[in-house]
Amino acid sequence: MVGLPGTTNGGNAPPSAGDVLTCRGLTKRYGERTVVDDVGFAIAAGETYGLLGPNGAGKTTIISMLCGLLRRDGGTVRVLGSDLDADPRTVQGAIGYVPQHLAIYPDLSAAENLRFFGRLHGLGGRSLAARVDEVLVTTGLADRADDRAGDFSGGMQRRLNIGIGLLHQPSLLVLDEPTVGVDPQSRDAILASVEQLGATGIGVLYTTHYMEEAERLCDRVGIVDHGTMVAEGTRRELVALVGERDRVRLGLDSGQAEAADRLLALPEVDSVVSSDHRLDLGLTDSQRALPAILSAAEAAGARVQSVEVVEPDLEAVFLHLTGRALRN
Repeated sequence: MVGLPGTTNGGNAPPSAGDVLTCRGLTKRYGERTVVDDVGFAIAAGETYGLLGPNGAGKTTIISMLCGLLRRDGGTVRVLGSDLDADPRTVQGAIGYVPQHLAIYPDLSAAENLRFFGRLHGLGGRSLAARVDEVLVTTGLADRADDRAGDFSGGMQRRLNIGIGLLHQPSLLVLDEPTVGVDPQSRDAILASVEQLGATGIGVLYTTHYMEEAERLCDRVGIVDHGTMVAEGTRRELVALVGERDRVRLGLDSGQAEAADRLLALPEVDSVVSSDHRLDLGLTDSQRALPAILSAAEAAGARVQSVEVVEPDLEAVFLHLTGRALRN
């Protein structure tokens, strides 16, 4: 288990008064096989927390347990201070769950789907009508409200699926791989909708195996592999945890040896690797160091043809922690 300073046991820290969700020690077994092993984390109001890991890592099992859809073999779940075992109706009523597989009626219109699911949540009358209108606007479907959902694109159906989860104004919205199988334009629309949710004060739990989604959306990320939480924190905290460095690649057509010596003398540069018409620099903060790097290369008489800056990302962190690529 790799953790950040101040956290232990996969984020099983004492709950905070501002937490929407606190789960500790989540465990699930099938016979002799443990598929989720002692996982815990917390989500604050207005925070988007990402569960990042490859397919089969246990993400869906984790969220199914905390939503009360799957029996736990261990662990506790609290939402807004209420315990899932002691008060399941209150906890489940505070959660909006958006499953990976679509849960809509294709023969109903978008508005009819929303009204139907709204009634299941006990909404009715003017309050239901107002919420349907609000959700249609939030999901970008207001102009297609009366169109049959089965005629929607995959991305529009996904957005309707998210809207159903938002209808009853939950304190915690749980999204399980909401962009799987959608086109790039629809995917961007879904991500934009999720980005807006934090400003409303909703806590969001977002599962994905797409590193770029976690980096774009999530305030904090828990990296899950083989049913365990191997690390969690902000992007910068995770990068610092495993000692990843930024990389600057300079394409040169002259002065390579002289530039390498001068660049390695810079306090900002940790390493310089020379190859055919190229220098690869390892350093801590590329954005701050780049002007000094270019000045040193110029002073060495090098002719710089190209500059490529590569900052460490969550996929690099995952590879470092697990020894395999994120999408394996």
